[in-house]
Amino acid sequence: MERWSGVLKVTLDPSSRAYYRVAASLCLAPSSKSLTIPSAHAIFFNGDRVEGTGNPVIERLSDLQNLTDILVSKLGASVNAWVIESSIFNGPFAVYKDFIPSVNYRGEPKTYSPHGFPASTSIVLLLSKCLEEAQNVIPGGHQKPSSSCPRVPKTVVLGFSKGGAVLNQIVTELAYSSIENKVGTTKLKQPVGGNFSRDQEEEQIIPNSKESFLSSISEIHYVDVGLNSAGAYLTDPDVVSRISEHVMGGGSEIHFGLHGTPRQWCDGMRSWIRNEKDRLLHLLQDASKKSGGKLKVCEKFYFADKRPDMQMHFEIIERLDMS
Repeated sequence: MERWSGVLKVTLDPSSRAYYRVAASLCLAPSSKSLTIPSAHAIFFNGDRVEGTGNPVIERLSDLQNLTDILVSKLGASVNAWVIESSIFNGPFAVYKDFIPSVNYRGEPKTYSPHGFPASTSIVLLLSKCLEEAQNVIPGGHQKPSSSCPRVPKTVVLGFSKGGAVLNQIVTELAYSSIENKVGTTKLKQPVGGNFSRDQEEEQIIPNSKESFLSSISEIHYVDVGLNSAGAYLTDPDVVSRISEHVMGGGSEIHFGLHGTPRQWCDGMRSWIRNEKDRLLHLLQDASKKSGGKLKVCEKFYFADKRPDMQMHFEIIERLDMS
């Protein structure tokens, strides 16, 4: 399948000078070369900036466009890949303020609250603006998409390093959302930023409401996440219990993947990272049993026989096993 790739620069607020850099790799229809509806979206939230290392592996895996290529290679050519870099940096620290309002100046969250659904609302708006930008530069980008895929494609969300904090917020919002419909039958709500036509009602390239986004999530992957404070992983049993109840009540299956390296999981100076991961794993394993396997979880440890270093922290992205 042919693709369009590029790095887009968009803002959620026209009055703001804070721009998100979003690398995109999007499916094109073979005949018209216009955008087509993918089988799934892979949305990857990046972490802090690491610059000037002189390490070619770290440099290559810090390139947003390279990351979209990796996602497509792992998930298949029919997937749309989006790699999101925070719009705000305080020095090297990514500050996802739009997604997690409680973050401090270093981007560390004080709490995860579903109030206002900031992460899911921001994601829908961000994807909408990115799609609009892409359509403006792709020949035939505004043609009606066609596909035999579900009306709302599935969504795979990944959080790398500090990007895992955004996953925690998404999971919290998912737990407290009132989703009743499965992927492919979601009733489309009014899109962010305007009206849609009858044709657009029938087929959507991207989710156009927080409800359709949350109901489309099928996989959640934590990729060597960590913070310099507590909160790298969710440890709230009520959140996990609510998600388990959701899938048992007719919601789509959800697969959680916890992926780590010695860089994060064996850091004696930040032992809370390993403790939080173990706590979340235990909660998810219990929920999986109660849900009859509709909620799935796996834990994968990479470079287990190596000493912790910064290269493995990035190299896990390339080694990621999402099966």
